[in-house]
Amino acid sequence: MSQGPDDRPDPSRLGVFGGTFDPPHVGHLAVAADVAASAGLDRVLWIPAGAPPHKEGADVAPAAVRVEMVRAAVSGDPLFAVSDVEVARPGPSYTVDTLRRLGELYPGSELFLLIGGDQFRHLDTWRAPGEIFRLATVLVMDREGEVAAGAPPPLADAASALFVPVTRVDVSSTEIRRRVREGRSIRYLVPGGVEEIIRRESLYVEPGDR
Repeated sequence: MSQGPDDRPDPSRLGVFGGTFDPPHVGHLAVAADVAASAGLDRVLWIPAGAPPHKEGADVAPAAVRVEMVRAAVSGDPLFAVSDVEVARPGPSYTVDTLRRLGELYPGSELFLLIGGDQFRHLDTWRAPGEIFRLATVLVMDREGEVAAGAPPPLADAASALFVPVTRVDVSSTEIRRRVREGRSIRYLVPGGVEEIIRRESLYVEPGDR
C-alpha cells in the first residue's frame, strides 16, 4: 500500500479532479459521479488548487478552508477522496506537477484526469501539455456533446482525449458566491456541511458585513 490521502489500497483506475472549489457545489458532485460511472473509475481524488496559476491576483478563499469544504462535500461517499497535494506544495499549482506526484503516491494506479470543456480547448497553454497526456488519460467532461463538436486544442495528443457525457447542472461557484454576498439562500446548491463552513468563516461577504 502506498502513501496516499487515506488508508485504502491503491485503486486500479484513479480519477484526478482538480479545481479551485471556491466553493464546491452539487454540480461538481454530479459530474464527478457521472465520469466515474462512465469511465469505470474506482475512486475520484478531489484536489483543491493551492495557488491556481489562471487566477493569480483573484480573491480566493484560503486554501485550508477550501480543502475543508471539499472534505465536507464528499464526506461519507466511498467513491470520493480528497488530497491536499497542491495546497502543501509551494508556488503555482500546475497539473503536470500534480500528476507526477500522484504517480509516486499511487504507483499501482492508472490515472485519469478530469477536465472541463473550456480547460480542454486551452490545454495547449498549460505547462507541459504533452507530458500531461503521457501521465494520465484525459477525460473531458462534455455536457450535451458541446465539446466534442468544437475545435480541439492544437496538440497532437488531443486526439487521445476521451469525451464523457455528464449531467448539465446550471450552478456555478461564481453564482453561489454572488448569492451569499446578496444574502440569498444557497440551500440545495451546496452540501449542508459546505454551507456551514461558508457561514462560519463569513466567506464571500463584504468585510463590513462580517
